[in-house]
Amino acid sequence: MNRALRIHSYGDADALKIDSIAMPTPASGQVVVHVKAAGINSIDWKIRDGWLQNDFPLPLPATLGVELAGEVIEVGQDVGGFAIGDRVMGPSVGLGAYADFVAIASNTLVKTPASLTDERAAAIPVGALTAWQALFEAGELKRGQTVLIHGAAGGVGSFAVQFARRAGARVIATAQGINAGYLRGLGADEVIDYRTSSFWERAKDVDLVLDLVGGAVLANSWQVLADTGRIVSAAAPDIEAQTPAGKRGIWFQMRPDAAQLAEIVGLVDQGGVKVEVSEVAALGDATAAIERNKTGHGPGKAVILF
Repeated sequence: MNRALRIHSYGDADALKIDSIAMPTPASGQVVVHVKAAGINSIDWKIRDGWLQNDFPLPLPATLGVELAGEVIEVGQDVGGFAIGDRVMGPSVGLGAYADFVAIASNTLVKTPASLTDERAAAIPVGALTAWQALFEAGELKRGQTVLIHGAAGGVGSFAVQFARRAGARVIATAQGINAGYLRGLGADEVIDYRTSSFWERAKDVDLVLDLVGGAVLANSWQVLADTGRIVSAAAPDIEAQTPAGKRGIWFQMRPDAAQLAEIVGLVDQGGVKVEVSEVAALGDATAAIERNKTGHGPGKAVILF
């Protein structure tokens, strides 16, 4: 049986259903992965709630999930570097990771090192690649610059704090005060509790704002920028329309990149980058876990165990 967590219509938590779907067959360049764990991301509930149906329409029913870890059980034609039995991890191309068995492009995957459990491996791909590409490609962050990271204790933000620190940037993080110690441990120079402080009164001359929250947080971020500063948002698809005259706002979407992911996984394997799993939920509890991603959760990334 191939269980899948799907939506048949947009709605609240009740819109998610566990269905039995057909077993996948690998196309050329694909492998079939027996999924052992999959990471929860905010895009899950944003799609479920219908927030993105105009920007990113999709046919229903749709299987959610955008990253996975598991074991290769079948190899399609024109696949090199992977064999049956390999433990792998990576982002999916589009949706579909929340299933027992998934056909996925092999060129998005990397092998999972022995030091990583499937749960920790599933917490890496989307968050780490998003942080890496947003900071250094879209955001052009350089040594000695100041970066302000909103939503810093989450799955993306936790990696962004570490990558920015390793790159020699000064890191200011916004998060709940309870997560201040966690973020300082990752390398944040300053942590602003957004519940008790106005970050725009404390952060000035910021070279890069990484916006993982959107809404009023984004609206209040323009005033903290240095003259050549910029905002990269992974939360506001309409950021360009919101960008004031003379300011620079960039909408960012992660792209699968196996070479980058392999480099990041190497850092994790060597102990240079930490992975925080906030929760491990069984598939039967996945609906509630996705809702907690929306309403508030512990630091790091929650994962679903298959």
